[in-house]
Amino acid sequence: MQPEASQEVKKEVRFVGIDIGKAKCRAAIMDPGGLILEEFTFTNNHEGIEDLTSKLTLTDRVVMESTGSVWTNLYNHLDEKHIPITLANPLKTKAIASAKIKSDKVDARILAHLLRSNLVAESYVPPKHLREIRTLIRHRVAIVKIRTMVKNEVHALIDTHGLVCPYSDIFGKGGLEWLRDLTLPSLDRLILNNHLTHLESLNQQTERVDEEIHSKACEDEDVRILLSLTDINVYSALLVRSEIGTISRFPHYKKLVSWAGLAPSLHQSGSVELHGSITKQGSRMLRWVMVEAARVAVNHDDRMRAFHERVKHRRGDQKAIIAVANDAQNNLVHAHTQRTIRIQKRETVPEKT
Repeated sequence: MQPEASQEVKKEVRFVGIDIGKAKCRAAIMDPGGLILEEFTFTNNHEGIEDLTSKLTLTDRVVMESTGSVWTNLYNHLDEKHIPITLANPLKTKAIASAKIKSDKVDARILAHLLRSNLVAESYVPPKHLREIRTLIRHRVAIVKIRTMVKNEVHALIDTHGLVCPYSDIFGKGGLEWLRDLTLPSLDRLILNNHLTHLESLNQQTERVDEEIHSKACEDEDVRILLSLTDINVYSALLVRSEIGTISRFPHYKKLVSWAGLAPSLHQSGSVELHGSITKQGSRMLRWVMVEAARVAVNHDDRMRAFHERVKHRRGDQKAIIAVANDAQNNLVHAHTQRTIRIQKRETVPEKT
């Protein structure tokens, strides 16, 4: 039987700072007065995490930084045991970045102090089912990137021999038959065959992932709202959903724009304000899909195209595309707000007797 976090009720909350490492982690347990009660190192695996949880109670509060992907295993274990945990944003946790003494021991202590003082800049962590969807979507992105690389290799090989495909799509049915029938030197023939086999496997993987994506999308109401936006497909809708979590977290679209890193940077000194390029401090995947959707919308939606042209005339194409992406986020928050209002009205209508 696996050890669970102690159920013993504590009068005082303890604050636990954890410095995450790929192989080992450092923990510092602090009382409300700032006194270090215990410090220890544990391995970042199942056995080490179980050793950590055996020292914790359900009244303890834990904080750690979101460093790469090494935090996810520990976070999931603590979340399953219902131990309160805060994920600190490393960019905004300046106390560690500016510390003159930099070590795991010091970092763990500083994190515990920040949590005790309620000064932790918290990173949003979606619920477990959304984290799983996010993993699924990013897995598909990785597969598509590999597929694109393989296709580029095929193009390069064909160009080396000065060949021109007679079909508009070299990777369509006719194009693939043409590639298989090409007469090439033995080494190049071997390489091309391997590329074609690899592409076939990647296409099958993408189809299996797409089936899972469609099944997940059918279960989510927020995805239906996203699909109502111009040129947002199922894949893009689920990607946006998995990245932002619940739309209701953003009472105003400008907060969503800022969280996505699509807001212009601002430098202010006295009465002088300087606006720069977008901050790019949010989700890279969310920025990418919103910008791509904006470019598609400009090509297929008359209203979006007119809006893009007006901004482009004054500020250039790149800023115009960002403006279209931000307008789409405005539409998203507005649609969610209207749906919430309709639901509330239905719930408040008295039943007829």
